Amino acid sequence: MKIDILTLFPEMFVSPFNHSIIKRAQDKGLLEISLINIRDFAPGKHKQVDDYPYGGGAGMVMKADIVIPALESCKSQDSWVIFLSPQGRPLNQLRVTELGQKEHLILLCGHYEGIDHRVLNLVDEEISIGDYVLTGGELPAMVLVDAVSRMIPGVLGAEESSADESFANGLLEYPQYTRPRIFRGEEVPEVLLSGHHENIKLWRKKQSLLNTLLKRPELLINREYDPEEKKLLQEILFNRE
Repeated sequence: MKIDILTLFPEMFVSPFNHSIIKRAQDKGLLEISLINIRDFAPGKHKQVDDYPYGGGAGMVMKADIVIPALESCKSQDSWVIFLSPQGRPLNQLRVTELGQKEHLILLCGHYEGIDHRVLNLVDEEISIGDYVLTGGELPAMVLVDAVSRMIPGVLGAEESSADESFANGLLEYPQYTRPRIFRGEEVPEVLLSGHHENIKLWRKKQSLLNTLLKRPELLINREYDPEEKKLLQEILFNRE
């Protein structure tokens, strides 16, 4: 996958993408990330990329005649252009998985008070990472790259599989434990030490349902439960083991 990031602050991305899974994905040739400085497309000595909004109001607006040439410099027929915006569609794991199948993503990071509305004519999708406002689209772009890169085939090894993670099957993940077996009086659940794979699988499914019920109950609304899940959920609700 190729990801082009259009930003006024490319230096913000240097360190985050040079570590861990994203770095390994780039080293393997599975992911190519390019940073495009929007300011490079601004004419004149001062490289002005914004101006006062028509109609008045606070703040400055990024100019269409600067941003659009920047977009067109990397856009192709296979590109999917995303504008990181608080007005966008909330990002979730399903959309992350879908975006992981794309060949080329272009991430446009806004800044200042906003962006000239005419730029959106070149945008395929607006995405938000939450109902709050940030100073720019750079941090949301980092979040999106981190989440999507994990979905690219071959990026995660078998020991890092995303199959059982939170939201992978519409539920939160079950609790995880490692050594020591006993810490400050709290023991690892006996079932995890039993070696009985079927019992472990059942325990994890039940804990996943319980975790979701306690932390994100809205995820259980309109969920299609398999027979085993129905039974486990009944046990949880009626406090039966």
